Amino acid sequence: MAQIARIKLVSTNLEDLERVSKDIMDLGEKTGINVRGPVPLPTKKLRVVTRKAPSGQGTHTYDKWDLKVHRRLIDMDANERTIAQLTRLRIPESVNIEIKLRTK
Repeated sequence: MAQIARIKLVSTNLEDLERVSKDIMDLGEKTGINVRGPVPLPTKKLRVVTRKAPSGQGTHTYDKWDLKVHRRLIDMDANERTIAQLTRLRIPESVNIEIKLRTK
């Protein structure tokens, strides 16, 4: 019975995320398995607006802080050799990786 590995990558740093997804795609191409993706999922945007003046007096000026969370989804055929090589990849701390195995 064949298995598929669904890899979900999440990061606030887009460059690191793209590099890791490219490394996974290269790994799949090198081992000769079917790889689908990376599929870009919608970016989550967190926005925090705060007043600059701590007392509330003075002009009404605000600081705006944005945090964008980028996500990618990759599906690949899973065999022992590929998963072992996938666990050896260097993944920066800014990238969170989640691997789920399921049957076809």
